[in-house]
Amino acid sequence: MKFTLIALAVVVVATLRISRRRRRRRTGARAARSVSSRLSSDVGLIMAREVRERFRGRVFKVTTLFILIVVAAAIVIPVLHNGKAKPQEVGIVGTLSSPLRATVTSSAKSADVTVHFVPESSVKKAKSDLHSGRINVAIVDGGELLVTSPLSSADNSSGAQLVRSVAENLGVAKAFQAAQLSPAQSETLKGAKALPIASVEVGKKNPGGGNTNEATSLIGIILIFVMLNQYNTWILMGVMEEKSSRVIEVLLSAVRPIQLLTGKVLGIGLVALAQASLIVAFALVLSKAVGSTLLHGSAPLVVVSTLVWLVLGYAFYCWVYAAAGSMVERQDQVQSLVLPLSLPMIFGYIMALTGASSGSPGALLKVLAYLPPTAPFAMPVLVGFRAVTWWEFLGSATISVVCTIGIARVATTVYRRAILRTGGRVQLRAVFMRTAR
Repeated sequence: MKFTLIALAVVVVATLRISRRRRRRRTGARAARSVSSRLSSDVGLIMAREVRERFRGRVFKVTTLFILIVVAAAIVIPVLHNGKAKPQEVGIVGTLSSPLRATVTSSAKSADVTVHFVPESSVKKAKSDLHSGRINVAIVDGGELLVTSPLSSADNSSGAQLVRSVAENLGVAKAFQAAQLSPAQSETLKGAKALPIASVEVGKKNPGGGNTNEATSLIGIILIFVMLNQYNTWILMGVMEEKSSRVIEVLLSAVRPIQLLTGKVLGIGLVALAQASLIVAFALVLSKAVGSTLLHGSAPLVVVSTLVWLVLGYAFYCWVYAAAGSMVERQDQVQSLVLPLSLPMIFGYIMALTGASSGSPGALLKVLAYLPPTAPFAMPVLVGFRAVTWWEFLGSATISVVCTIGIARVATTVYRRAILRTGGRVQLRAVFMRTAR
């Protein structure tokens, strides 16, 4: 009986202790959830405040309208130019039979141009008209073509395409005539198709993405450069104005520095993403409406890549600009910070433009595509050239995300240490010395 009472007492005590521990855990979990919800609520309020201020601002409206006009011009002007292209003037020296004239006309259609035949009295007169620009190409007795200057292999203009097509097709037609083939036999040979070619190994894609993808990547890197400069400057100026007007002291009495900084960065980032999405949607709809080929083929992949790297580029640079804004409190001090901060962006932008215009990506551009400060400009160009695989793209994005996390931690520390220090520009060395202590 005695042992039974002792065992019962032990069970009761153990049960009471277990129930107390559970209540404590539940209370701690509720408190943690309460703190977490309050923190997220504060960050959400700051985000909403930033979004409202930016959407209502005149700068946002004017900038958005300007970018939309530039994008519309880039899409519509080439369409209008192609639609109103002047016919190519083809000089005829001697005689050119009707079948050969028909061959020249069909060659012009394959080059997406029209031709106008101009009779020439002599070869000397044809050369003179070529020099003066009256004609674009001359055909001498159906057996020779004259042009103003030699054609380079990189010349893909409509005139160069016409000359190459006419030279090839007239050569085939002359060969048919020399072989004394009947019209039916000639048509049979013209309709011949090349044999299919199969490979036993999977080949690599052509690194050249074509003119369409190059143009799309050019527009994309310009858009990234403009928007990163605009929104990062907004962050720097916003932090500086809050510090100089002492508004920051009121805000920090209600929220923590990390909440304020996170809310500001995320709020302005949402505005940037909304503006970029609007521009891309506008470009897609307008391109479809006017029949532009600018966003056909694999160009949509370049557009998606541009959006991805706009977000990653903003995520990397926004923390740097926010920390810089916390170290100054006057407009003249801002000017001395903007250039050093924007130098990596300017370098990446120039190298990306050079690479996109050259027709093939260089080794330096491929290296820059893996460095977070320049990857937002270099990687979309590589995507446009189809010179990067999906895992290389993912690897570059991963490097950028990891470096962004590190930059955010350092920037948060600088912001917390420098935002309340007034009386002059805060030196970075002083901030880190205080952090080390």
